[in-house]
Amino acid sequence: MNILRALFSALFSGLMLTACSFDESLELCRLSVLLTYEKASFEQPAAASVLVELRDTHGQVFADSTDAATRTVSFLVPPGIYEASTSSQYTDSTQATWWRYMFNGTKSLIIVSPDSLNQVEMSVRVSRKRVVH
Repeated sequence: MNILRALFSALFSGLMLTACSFDESLELCRLSVLLTYEKASFEQPAAASVLVELRDTHGQVFADSTDAATRTVSFLVPPGIYEASTSSQYTDSTQATWWRYMFNGTKSLIIVSPDSLNQVEMSVRVSRKRVVH
């Protein structure tokens, strides 16, 4: 009986010691967002460096610009659910008729975790408006 009580006490103490130790470090994950541009009915300019905002479910915002050659942007963020968005404009004044190009895109429900690839494509819609001056 005393042996059983001592064994139970040792087992309970071992469980208590392991239950109290945990690692509080937060693992960051790399998320790559590739911008893909929808086919427009007009000749669209190349978007060199576009600002992309990444918002988590708590409202925290991460922002960075795309690489001009690859049209991608990379973030180092904690695991969670995110929404990526971009909105920018460019005015082409090189021709006799000036055009303002607007670039808009949103990608929702991006799930970032340490055990997934964490690469998404965000479709960007391009529209234009004639600038009267």
